[in-house]
Amino acid sequence: MTAAPNLTGLRHRRILVVDDELALRKGLAQRFEDEGAEVTTADTVTLARKSLKEGDFDLVVLDHRMPDGTGLALLEEQKRQGAAATFIMMTAYSSTEDAIRAMKAGAADYLLKPFDLDELVLVAERALENVALKSEVTRLRARAVGAGGSANIVGKSRAMAELRALVERVAASGARTILITGESGTGKDVVARAIHASSPEGGRPFLDITCTALPEALLESELFGHEKGAFTDAKSAKRGLFEEAEGGTIFLDEIGDMPLSLQAKLLRFLESKSFRRVGGLKEIKVDVRVIAATHRRLPELVATGQFRGDLYYRLNVIPIEIPPLKERPEDIQDLLEHFARHYSRELKKELSSFDAAALARLTRHPWPGNVRELRNCVERAVLLAHGPLLTVADLPPEMRRGDADPAVAAASGGPFILPERGVVLEDAIRSLLDQALVRTAGNKSRAATLLGVHRDQVRYWVKKYGLERWVRRKTKAEATR
Repeated sequence: MTAAPNLTGLRHRRILVVDDELALRKGLAQRFEDEGAEVTTADTVTLARKSLKEGDFDLVVLDHRMPDGTGLALLEEQKRQGAAATFIMMTAYSSTEDAIRAMKAGAADYLLKPFDLDELVLVAERALENVALKSEVTRLRARAVGAGGSANIVGKSRAMAELRALVERVAASGARTILITGESGTGKDVVARAIHASSPEGGRPFLDITCTALPEALLESELFGHEKGAFTDAKSAKRGLFEEAEGGTIFLDEIGDMPLSLQAKLLRFLESKSFRRVGGLKEIKVDVRVIAATHRRLPELVATGQFRGDLYYRLNVIPIEIPPLKERPEDIQDLLEHFARHYSRELKKELSSFDAAALARLTRHPWPGNVRELRNCVERAVLLAHGPLLTVADLPPEMRRGDADPAVAAASGGPFILPERGVVLEDAIRSLLDQALVRTAGNKSRAATLLGVHRDQVRYWVKKYGLERWVRRKTKAEATR
């Protein structure tokens, strides 16, 4: 099991040192660089303000009295503007009032000159550690609210049970490269998040990007970052997702559509765990888990030269394939109820479930768009629902048309004729159920096929109409023949 890396040091941190004393400025810069940080310096408030405008910094070490203003005023200005950097104030003039004002303005600490450089490093590490801990608490709270992990992989089928077990094993294994395949809409992103949430790094960042969402140049910049001036719009240096995801997971969706030139750079990263920003010369080393996903058949793309074979084999260390919904129809009802509960809470609707007619139509639908189509359908139904149950009237038009359920057709003008005096729908369902069970000698799975519904629906009706003894008797009689 791979332990989460220590992120409380200064390695890869971007630090701005602001002081008008050349010797101290150079000494601080050298000391921070020895710790693996990237350091920018400024000798005036004006230059410091310009640097803060052009780049993102983790830490600003700021002198109080400067030739063209005060560090305290700059701190207050930056915090008003929502600056995310951590600030440490320095001063050669002891003032309780200034110290209190600096701390109220948002400074993490306040140091009196002269001070030992090792002391400053410890203060900087402690300040950044506090920020990291607050961020981790926020992530852990979000994870707890979201009920992450394999619990989000819904379904009672054997395939889903095996998938949940595999996710738990992979998460605990410390695997750093995982490939998820499956048709569009099967929930590859859900599985990726479950692996991350179930792992020891579950409190670390989970960053995802769809490889088809951006042009090649922008995609490279998003993944690896860029240096100032690397291209026309690069007005400041920017860290990419691989740096931001340090210690966590980066999810590359639709990896099969990644341009070949970027595939080469991704392969290099997977082999060396290091990369260069666009326009940069410095090698940056990070520790991240890479989960790639695609709905395309990568071996076929390799054969036609559209995907690098060496990258495919590097990604395919732990392959996970998600079966389409049509191959696990027994999961449909669980998914319907799961999303009904979810959207009922989200949309503040008081819904208990689906009525029998709506459930019959939904469980028979082929769901070519897989879980994504099912989820969107349920969200729409919950939005439109008026009563405590979701009904056929709440379903999309294409599902309201046609007779998905013979029992419903008997009362809706389908292949069965509605008597002039009307019909009791419950009686029609019971009658058709009885006929189906007689024809199949009590076999509920075959009866469900005849009625065009899920086996669980037949089990529900059998129990509802008190036919359990009848089914047992018929099944026993069939077994003794």
